Amino acid sequence: MLRGKIEAKLSAYPVCEYAFVSPKEIPFREEVRYICQTECPRYGTSWSCPPAVGTVEECRKRCLGYEDVLMFTTIAEGVDTEDMSAMLATRREHEEITRQIRDEMQDFCGNMQVLSTESCAICEKCAYPDAPCRHPDRMFPCIESYGILVTELAEKNGITFMGGSGLVTWFSLILYNRKF
Repeated sequence: MLRGKIEAKLSAYPVCEYAFVSPKEIPFREEVRYICQTECPRYGTSWSCPPAVGTVEECRKRCLGYEDVLMFTTIAEGVDTEDMSAMLATRREHEEITRQIRDEMQDFCGNMQVLSTESCAICEKCAYPDAPCRHPDRMFPCIESYGILVTELAEKNGITFMGGSGLVTWFSLILYNRKF
């Protein structure tokens, strides 16, 4: 019944694919976190990234505290995938869709945790580590910051990872508990 309500809400958005998964299915990998630490310039500079989000084990335990996960994608088309700034500019729409879906789910879901794309880009300069997040209601930690191998989770659940040829696939996870 709850999934039916969520699916009815999803139909109003340009969601490409979605799946309901158990938090126990989420693949957490230290290797994903290692890539954040060694390759991402945002590491240590944002509340949405490590180390601010906690260790991979802390993130795993946090996720296991939820009953269900809605995983979904949106697609950006006509993107020059060789131009990183052009590609990242397309995520704003995905983030707004994620925020709207989260807001719709609040009517019938209890506690929620949203994980989404890349590092948060709401503020020009993040307050981390000197002050609390200025927009905790709008900031979504990055899926990979939790050490989640999103492509493996997608593959296990029949969600296609489309890329190249001007396509960018954006992922979000909304972990939630049923409202009683």
